[in-house]
Amino acid sequence: MKLAYIGSVIVALPGAAWAEICDKERPNWDSTDVTAIGEAVTLFTTPVALVVLAFTIIALRFRNQWMGLGAVLGWTGFIALITTADPTGTRNLAIAEGCIGSPTLFIAVVAAICVGTVIYTKPRNADD
Repeated sequence: MKLAYIGSVIVALPGAAWAEICDKERPNWDSTDVTAIGEAVTLFTTPVALVVLAFTIIALRFRNQWMGLGAVLGWTGFIALITTADPTGTRNLAIAEGCIGSPTLFIAVVAAICVGTVIYTKPRNADD
């Protein structure tokens, strides 16, 4: 009796065949779990991230504090979009299925980029 119960629980667990949410979130998913590194690469190659990254590079090149502030605000908005723009909870279901990885590494790298941008573009003193 216990074996039949355990078997029915295992069958009821979500898997690649049950991943209808993954067809919507990541249509080209190959049924392997996405790691934090894979998710970071995926998020960095989105059009929004590429535009903000280019803006950040321009701000760093010209060492302009206002452009740097704009870049930090762009990254902040993008992170807010990733973490809070899911009122239906489909992102959490996709993370549970494995077709979307945790965005923690991406957020940490973006935070480091923002801190570096603020430090590098800060106003210079006459002594510098």
